[in-house]
Amino acid sequence: MNNNKIYVTMTDAFLSGWGRAEGKINKLVFICDNLEEAERIVHYARTRREMKYINIRYDKPYYNSNRYLVQFKTKEDYPLWYEGGGK
Repeated sequence: MNNNKIYVTMTDAFLSGWGRAEGKINKLVFICDNLEEAERIVHYARTRREMKYINIRYDKPYYNSNRYLVQFKTKEDYPLWYEGGGK
């Protein structure tokens, strides 16, 4: 493991291909402190139609910058995601 962090990765199909991700796949990577946080993010991501290919990883993911726009997210960026969508 990398610093005991857990990562939840997903493709944002809505934002892929345009804006900052023009010509690329927009990947979101949520950095979690524990499996409980990761599972809450997975659960919430599955309620959103634009999120595809949702996975939990125990190593820090790498994506080729020629093909992907990668955005690492934390609790400070998206606090409601870490709370399970505010529910």
